[in-house]
Amino acid sequence: MNGYVQLVTMLDYQALLPTIIIGGAGLLAVFADLVLPRRVANATALLVGVIATVLAGLYAYGSYGVHYLAFGGGFVLDNLSIAFQEIVLLSTVVTLLLFSRRGDADDRPAYVALVLWSATGAMIMSGAGTLMTLFLGIEILSLALYCLCAIQRDNDRAKEAGLKYLILSSTASGFLLYGMALLFGSAGTVRIAALINPQGGTHGLYALGMGIFLVGLAFKLALVPFHVWAPDVYQGAPLPVTAFMSVATKAGALAALGRVIYTAVPHADAHWILLPVFILAAASMLVGNLGALAQTDIKRLLAYSSVAQAGYLVAAFAGTTETGMRSAVYYLAVYAFMNLGAFGVAALLSGEREEGTSLAAYEGLAARRPLLAAAMTFFMLSLAGMPITAGFLGKIFILSATVHAGYWPLGVLLIVGSAISFYVYFKVIRAMYARVERFAHALASPPSQLPWIAVAICAVAVIVLTFVPVMPGDATFFVK
Repeated sequence: MNGYVQLVTMLDYQALLPTIIIGGAGLLAVFADLVLPRRVANATALLVGVIATVLAGLYAYGSYGVHYLAFGGGFVLDNLSIAFQEIVLLSTVVTLLLFSRRGDADDRPAYVALVLWSATGAMIMSGAGTLMTLFLGIEILSLALYCLCAIQRDNDRAKEAGLKYLILSSTASGFLLYGMALLFGSAGTVRIAALINPQGGTHGLYALGMGIFLVGLAFKLALVPFHVWAPDVYQGAPLPVTAFMSVATKAGALAALGRVIYTAVPHADAHWILLPVFILAAASMLVGNLGALAQTDIKRLLAYSSVAQAGYLVAAFAGTTETGMRSAVYYLAVYAFMNLGAFGVAALLSGEREEGTSLAAYEGLAARRPLLAAAMTFFMLSLAGMPITAGFLGKIFILSATVHAGYWPLGVLLIVGSAISFYVYFKVIRAMYARVERFAHALASPPSQLPWIAVAICAVAVIVLTFVPVMPGDATFFVK
């Protein structure tokens, strides 16, 4: 092609090594399920998943600062891809710890394998250098999540969630494919960094393709009005799956959106091309927080919260500045730990057959389990953006990026949305510390205590990010 043959070297495989480790660990989990006794297979699959995720994270961290185009530009190893891969891997570790709490022990190796394969797709998305690689990552991520949502055999709500996610996500994939086809027709290449017209300016085919393509990514991020699937799917899916979906899907889609916005959209035309995206972000900040006001189920509440959080994250890209990208990465990392920590508390309130996601389960929790109540309070305050928390710093960084880029209306709506969210999260805190003479919900006593580790990891991470709100290394995020 183009008069030469692209040679694949060991450096190309090394760039993908964290992804290969995670995908291979999923195969090992399935193999353990085939050859080992049930109890041993459950423990082995979980152990393999955790060890592989830690190893992949350490290797990826060691690659920070390396800029390399692997497989002829099909996969891009740079600071952006590494940062998002680390977020995906950290959310994977926490999710695996939450799976130990489920009553469906017979399915645990399948849970582990599907989570690892879904994480593999998100990691591919984070470094996608071509439209083909990006679509491959999206499909690997999504196909595994379809199965995870509906994997509980005796739960009709889980099956309904899986079917809804399958149908709507497939529709979004159609938008993505059609947009990619138009972009290819416009530029004659599938390389994301080469989609910009070298003669300058944009034409109708490019604009139409980019618009349709961004609609597909808006669905993956659950931006308004493409968010209607989120509350039902979050509520119906098993709790650990919901926790993983709330972070990993956003990490992969945000990485793809960032790479497209920063490398495939001409800076001179970025305002009018991306204006619809920022309008969706503005609507998401308001609709997400307003929708969460009436929720009495923690998973539905956090689903609407994730819609608002997606709006904050996309708003950081306004102006396509380096500060905006850094703010988005920082806030996504903070959001991941805040959200996963809240799901970890819910897991510790869950029984073998009942999830502790009803708001009634949190009534008087401070009197019954003060440590759990304190942890949940900490996560809720940070999600609300209370001063002297990592969530507050993240919103301040995004606010600064939007205002300095000239998109001050987004900054105003961020403040308004955050003000509304205070009531949302304080509703949970009030329930935990209210004096209740007779508890409406008895606390369950599940067998495993591993989710305590997940909650501790998330709490420590949020505290650390409060005092270390910067990323290591140089200021360069992208390599084209």
